[in-house]
Amino acid sequence: MTSVALAFSGGLDTTVCVSLLEEEYGYDEVVGVTVDVGQPESEFAEARETADAHGLDLHVVDAKAEFAELCFESVRANATYQGYPLGTALARPVIANAILEVAVDAGYDALALGCTGKGNDQLRSETVWRSSDLDVVAPVRELELTREWEMEYAEANDLPVQSGNDGVWSIDTNLWSRSVEGGDLEGPGHVPGEEIYAWTTDPATVTDTELVEIEFEDGYPVAVDGEELDPVELVRALNDRAGSYGVGRTDMMEDRMLGLKVRENYEHPAATTLLAAHEALEGLVLTKDERDFKRRVDDEWAQKGYEGLVDHPLMAALEGFVDETQSRVTGTVTIKFEGGRARPVARESEYAAYSEDAASFNTEDIGGITQNDATGVAKYHGFQGRLANAATDALAERADEDGNSE
Repeated sequence: MTSVALAFSGGLDTTVCVSLLEEEYGYDEVVGVTVDVGQPESEFAEARETADAHGLDLHVVDAKAEFAELCFESVRANATYQGYPLGTALARPVIANAILEVAVDAGYDALALGCTGKGNDQLRSETVWRSSDLDVVAPVRELELTREWEMEYAEANDLPVQSGNDGVWSIDTNLWSRSVEGGDLEGPGHVPGEEIYAWTTDPATVTDTELVEIEFEDGYPVAVDGEELDPVELVRALNDRAGSYGVGRTDMMEDRMLGLKVRENYEHPAATTLLAAHEALEGLVLTKDERDFKRRVDDEWAQKGYEGLVDHPLMAALEGFVDETQSRVTGTVTIKFEGGRARPVARESEYAAYSEDAASFNTEDIGGITQNDATGVAKYHGFQGRLANAATDALAERADEDGNSE
């Protein structure tokens, strides 16, 4: 008897895949695995309802803590991809590893997912799975199914579809972000209505403001307004507070790994808040040279994170540098929520690479350095550029003189 573990959400794609794995691929047993990375409880209830309708054995794996820790690693690296805080991207390897562990422990023959051939998640999941000896199956991709065909198939076979707006939208929710795509949203010229948002209030309607203090230790967020929270609790708390001020909406044209450019809508209130606070604290404690170089490291970390390659050898090397810099990223940042923004308005740290006396306009000298000492620097600043411009001007003037003499 052959068996397959299906990454199961109860949404349209995975609902259809259950039947297809039996009818088209001939598996004797299909087992669903749902991995908890912070989805709302309603999604698990829907997954169970769909599983029951199929007579599907469903395993639920709690990976919230592991996922939250990875999200906090992304904060230390200021990781965003084209403005997107990597929610879905970082969740996929965590989910894939959890499903692989279930399949290996149970002795299943294969792993299956409901991804199309146009998205990123097939790559992020399969890079984990293909490190094993199990077969990998992707019915929607391999059978070249369209969303319209899937909806018709589900209706014809009386399959329950639990995927926002009767399956018109594809919605992916986790602790770090919520994404909505499909339907009218695929059109770059379509203006989405407020009905696509669930985590954030319309920023145009927000008139109140609020200050929140976020504490970091070694670059990790550890407390909000003086209350220490574990990563899962902290993210949830900030999702609620920041979201109520309309913080954390992204409407973007995203360049996917396969070369496609797609319209995506994301919500990520806590991620936006923590990334803004962390970068503000780095601005206080790191030197200019460290910050300049770290931007390059952060960009590489974000790229690999977006690709789902969190176990790539390069990531270990990048994190070695990140770890070294974060040893001083300890302190507090005050964020002001206002009209859809999370704006840093104060920052404090014992590691501050800053001297108020040195920066003050009311101080004559600091440590024997006077204002007049800057005169020599000012004279040399841009000196090579002035020499180059002068040489160019002299040659141009000589050419004009030669032309006039002919």
